Amino acid sequence: MLSGVKAGLVSADVLRREEQELRRHERSTKHLEEESRHTETVFRDKWGCRRDLAQERLEQQQKAEAKSERDEQYARWGKGLAQGRQQQQNVEDAIKEMQKPLARYIDDQDLDRMLREREREGDPMAEFIKKRKAKESKEKKEKPRYNGPAPPLNRFNIWPGHRWDGVDRSNGFEQQRFARIANKKAVQELAYKWSVEDM
Repeated sequence: MLSGVKAGLVSADVLRREEQELRRHERSTKHLEEESRHTETVFRDKWGCRRDLAQERLEQQQKAEAKSERDEQYARWGKGLAQGRQQQQNVEDAIKEMQKPLARYIDDQDLDRMLREREREGDPMAEFIKKRKAKESKEKKEKPRYNGPAPPLNRFNIWPGHRWDGVDRSNGFEQQRFARIANKKAVQELAYKWSVEDM
């Protein structure tokens, strides 16, 4: 039978012996039951090695944080760094303006600066201010540019350097290319005019 005792007609002695044996067996396995009741489950990977779930959870969390940080950085780059700075500057300016009182008086420095920087039509001093600003910007180093007779065209529209002496030392490829393009365009135009001539 499932309980481990013999089936059928059995004497009382045999029945007592079997019960004692069952109790002894239960007592010997009782401590194993107690130990197994309070033990933690052991998880193993496909190779049979033990898995540390807490460590795996921590690694997954770190990976998720790194991924979210990277996604946030790419999102910030996707918007444009200069635009982000400009937006931050606009927010700061708006906060600064909100902190000012609603009524602006004659001694308000921001209002005074804004009115001074505004250009008005017919202002006699505007020319002087423009010249001064141009002089200030001219003081900043600018790369020298070529100024001489018009240089020959090239397919990239690159202006020659400031030290160019004006002598064309090319093998004529650019001129031939532009001539071919102009010839092709002229032939197409003539073909179009001929096709619509009798309309």
